[in-house]
Amino acid sequence: MLTYRNGGIFIITIREAQKDDAGQIAPLINIIFKEMELEELEDVPDPAVLKAITAAYQSEAYLSGAATTVVAEANGQVVGVAFGYPDENEQKVDQVLEDATSFSDVFADDPFGSDYEAFKNEWYLDSIVVDPKYQGMGIGGKLLEAIPEEAVEDDKSVVGLNVDFENPGAKALYDRHGFKTVGIKKIGDHWYFHMQREIQQQIFSVNRA
Repeated sequence: MLTYRNGGIFIITIREAQKDDAGQIAPLINIIFKEMELEELEDVPDPAVLKAITAAYQSEAYLSGAATTVVAEANGQVVGVAFGYPDENEQKVDQVLEDATSFSDVFADDPFGSDYEAFKNEWYLDSIVVDPKYQGMGIGGKLLEAIPEEAVEDDKSVVGLNVDFENPGAKALYDRHGFKTVGIKKIGDHWYFHMQREIQQQIFSVNRA
């Protein structure tokens, strides 16, 4: 567990997610899906999408199995999320979300897309998002700082991610944290820079309760 004071206003805690966090994680992750403008989700009501995301983030696979979820907490509220996994687990991770949509016929086949996003031999940071009310406070950077330990735990020496061409602010954050552009990739209808950062041995300690 990593704890930071933010100007004396509130304390930010970075920790691994627990099952009970899923309801607060879901609306944050849905921000990303909305930005991706996935055609398959255009006609799906928000409550159905949130239900599927919540179910996925309650699963063992997302919390401590095929993937890892780290949250930023302020005043008892989840205000940021980072989610990722070793590249070889991508299909398992995608299957969890696909299974979570099976409860309703409002979802098309493969509603969240099946594009492979990770590059080989990397720990892929699939999603990172901060509550808009808490942006500009360094929380995204703190989440990024917690990721190297997760990669090392999974025997990876490289962290990779994709950032939308239309999100220069996020790319600048990754640049500052040592990520380098190594390629481009199309996911859905958007183009992304694929960025990677080589990491060293474990530096940080995140609670694995």
